[in-house]
Amino acid sequence: MTVHLTTERLVLRRFTDADVDHLVELDADPEVMRYLTGGRATPRADVVGQLLPLYFDHYERYGDLGWWAAEERAGGAFLGWFEFRPTDPADRGEVELGYRLRRAAWGRGYATEGARALIRAGFEELGVRRVVAYTMAVNTGSRRVMEKAGLSYVRTFQEEYPDPIPGSELGEVEYALAAADRKPADRKPAGREPADRKP
Repeated sequence: MTVHLTTERLVLRRFTDADVDHLVELDADPEVMRYLTGGRATPRADVVGQLLPLYFDHYERYGDLGWWAAEERAGGAFLGWFEFRPTDPADRGEVELGYRLRRAAWGRGYATEGARALIRAGFEELGVRRVVAYTMAVNTGSRRVMEKAGLSYVRTFQEEYPDPIPGSELGEVEYALAAADRKPADRKPAGREPADRKP
């Protein structure tokens, strides 16, 4: 297992081919996919043929920026994933933050904990200048995580979707945090675990 970083309760590691069932199960929950596909599951063929190859490609291209499987540090249960990848393939300075966790992990602070750790590592170790995140305007749970992680609302905008889902008419929102705008308390929070990266 190649560990990207750890927090008080989480291990974020690289995905492997052994994670197919984890990803299929995660995306099979209609509530998990509510604000992404309207509740439709991701087919196994897409996980195998599209998602995992995309994750592996980012490891090859960027090393420490990409998608990370999230596990409970105590017990090793698969919780979901975090995304922390460049928005522009030619520039590592701006990265997009994302997260998708199993419903059983909701409401326990895992999304905020993982997001804060990635943001901290991005600014302090990886040379990231700005972190952005997007979600549907109606997705209040995800918006709360963004705010707790230190990001601020930037704008609401409309996307054109071939197959709109409920709530999409209210638009998407962008949140962001620049390195220069971090609060002092976010720089060295209590309980920070050192990153444990392996080549």
